Amino acid sequence: GNASPLLSGSRSSKTFKPKKNIPEGSHQYELLKHAEATLGSGNLRQAVMLPEGEDLNEWIAVNTVDFFNQINMLYGTITEFCTESSCPVMSAGPRYEYHWADGTNIKKPIKCSAPKYIDYLMTWVQDQLDDETLFPSKIGVPFPKNFMSVAKTILKRLFRVYAHIYHQHFDSVMRLQEEAHLNTSFKHFIFFVQEFSLIDRRELAPLHELIEKLGSKDR
Repeated sequence: GNASPLLSGSRSSKTFKPKKNIPEGSHQYELLKHAEATLGSGNLRQAVMLPEGEDLNEWIAVNTVDFFNQINMLYGTITEFCTESSCPVMSAGPRYEYHWADGTNIKKPIKCSAPKYIDYLMTWVQDQLDDETLFPSKIGVPFPKNFMSVAKTILKRLFRVYAHIYHQHFDSVMRLQEEAHLNTSFKHFIFFVQEFSLIDRRELAPLHELIEKLGSKDR
């Protein structure tokens, strides 16, 4: 059979961001392990809830890092199908098109291809996650006052990568037999952002039907 797409050399290493590691032995690492264990129980609504006695910011931080890593991997499996020519604009179906701006380097939104947009987006997210003043990894270092709004912006943008994959590349995902993986990851993501009201409903519109479907199975 073919080499696994994760190992094939065809993918540009640029789009595939390095995994962000949570230091072993840290409290955040324990939280991540807790999250993984509860996910195994199969009840995602319960798995996303804030564990008893835990700090909300820290719980959101750990899960945001985890979603970044998951989306990174999922997108990594289909980068060879997401090219300047196949995806000249960053879209999630015909009605939704995204233009990139990060407010610092690029202030005015620019129209760019999906691979370029996703590269900007993932690089931007990684810079936020690596910023110790925003995502402190040391015990006892407080989260900044604007942490929640930063986390919301990160999650809002990560959602767009899921939306693009579902709308433009789902056939490739099916061919690679990654759809169960993608659906589980996305469902976990949606239940998480719903639990803490982290993404505006308007932003979720491109995948509204899928979100309804995922939610109804679980009530």
